[in-house]
This record gives sequence, C-alpha cells and structure tokens, in this order.
Amino acid sequence: MKDEMKIEKIFIEIPTWLGDAIMTTPAIENIIKTYPKAKIILLGSYVSTQALGNFKNIEKVIVDNTKKEGNRYINLYSLAKKIGKVDLALSFRRSFSSKFMMFFIDSQKKYNYKRLQKEQIHQVLRYNDFVNHELNLQNKAGDLKLYFKPFSYGKATLGINPGATYGSAKRWYPNEFAKVAIAMSKTHDIVIFGGPSETDIAKDIEDELIANKVSNYQNLAGKTTIPELIEKIAGLDIFITNDSGPMHVAAAYKVKTAAIFGPTRFKETNQWNNPSENIITKNLECSPCMKRVCPLKHHNCMKLITANDVLRVVDN
Repeated sequence: MKDEMKIEKIFIEIPTWLGDAIMTTPAIENIIKTYPKAKIILLGSYVSTQALGNFKNIEKVIVDNTKKEGNRYINLYSLAKKIGKVDLALSFRRSFSSKFMMFFIDSQKKYNYKRLQKEQIHQVLRYNDFVNHELNLQNKAGDLKLYFKPFSYGKATLGINPGATYGSAKRWYPNEFAKVAIAMSKTHDIVIFGGPSETDIAKDIEDELIANKVSNYQNLAGKTTIPELIEKIAGLDIFITNDSGPMHVAAAYKVKTAAIFGPTRFKETNQWNNPSENIITKNLECSPCMKRVCPLKHHNCMKLITANDVLRVVDN
C-alpha cells in the first residue's frame, strides 16, 4: 500500500497509569502490524514506559518529565521539538497538556485519543477503535501484550495485591487479604505486592501472617522495579487483586485471578481476554460511583466482600 511506504517514523504517547498503558497494547500491536517497518518513538510516564518500552520496533523511549521543574508548557513545547519530524503521531491521552504538546509535533498526521462511543465498552476496545477510526483500519483487538519472561517459582504461589493507586475506595481490606493468604498458605507460597506508597498496607498483612505463624511468604511491596513486578506476577499460579495496574499485568499472562471490584466499572476495566478471571463484586445500587473515596461513608461495595467470597473462586 502506498500510504504504508510513507510511514517510516511513528510517535506514540501512552497513558500515565500502568493499567491504562497495558490496555493500549492490543492497539499498539495493531499499529506495528500495519506498519511493520516503521520505527517508533514512545513517550509516557516512567512507570508506563518501563512496562512497554521493550516492544518491537521501538527505537527511542522518552520519559515525560515536563511536570518536574520550570514551566510545564514551555517544557512540552521543547519536548515536541525534540521529537523531530515523524510521519504519524498518536496520543492515547485526552488531557489538555497532551493536546498542547501534539499541536507542536512535526507531523501531518496527528491524532489525539477520543472516546467514540457513549455506551459502556471495554477500555481496550476504546483504544483499538480510536486507532482503527483514525487510520481507517479494521483490526480486531487481540490479547494484552507484555514482553517479559515469567519468573519461575519453586512451588505453587499465590500473589496478593492490596493496593490501588486510584484511591482508598478501590481497596479491599488488609485483614481480608490476610485471611485468604493464611487459608491458602497450606498449599501455596505467598507473595505480597505493592508500590512504594503501599508498604503500610502490605505490612499490616505481613503482621497478620506472622501472628498466625505463616512463614512461607515474601513481602515485595516497594521492593520491585516495574520489570520485576511484571515478571513476578507473570509466574504466579493465583493472583488476588483490587482493580489496579498489576491486575492487567496478570491478564496479559492469563494468570488465574480474583479481581475485586467496588466503585469502578468492571465492564470497562476488568481483565481483557483472561479466561481465568473471576470478578468479585456485590453489584450494589450505589456502585459504580467512580469516586476515589466512598461518598456515602459506608464503603459497603468493599466491606460486604469477604475472604470466603474469594476463597470460593480460587479454591476451585
């Protein structure tokens, strides 16, 4: 195709959050499939570029540090100029800052992500539909993709992920996570995951395990790089998690998962194409509220979920 010959350099801006970045991967795979010889410049947060930076055809990875010091808009202008001329520029972000930067990118073909449908559809489909629409393609959304080798554990291993960066409303309770881990520790080694801001929650769980004389566990909260986090989750037998970035890592490797949903829309952000996913939710009238903190102050969407609800699905 004539157009294909012209597309030799592509600029792609990916979302800031780990989970959102992973949900763009079927669309990015389709871009690579459509322009297999094109070189890609990838821009994103430190976390998202750590996860996606080793995709095929990526020639350069830029971490967006424009917020760090000085005037952000001058920084965004400088960043756009530093990228140089490209044949195609796509951003998977809707923010004003992203549109501002894209305005200054030297490309005749520039597209900023937009939601094309009002109905509830999965975020993976939204990203893929955006690419299809702008590039006049008809590619189906395949599986999530991450290019890391799963860690090899010596024994059947259960991972638990008690954090969620979005806010407290998305978090199930440490004592309930601990109950599941204690029950499962007879047959599985336990690994606790979490980011640097989630070490307190992980420590609460660890204390419960110690109090119940469970010793076959590791607490990795705040101790892994993003590549290590991905590799360790990829090698698990079972994963119990809130709606979070690590949940999408598990989906990419089709790990058996109990995904706990309270205030968020699981129809839009549950695990994509993971036949081993089990969604655990109470489907209350007040949810999904999409709030960071429970506006009704009762947090029943999480409080009513018990360790037994989770054990019933992971024990099968």
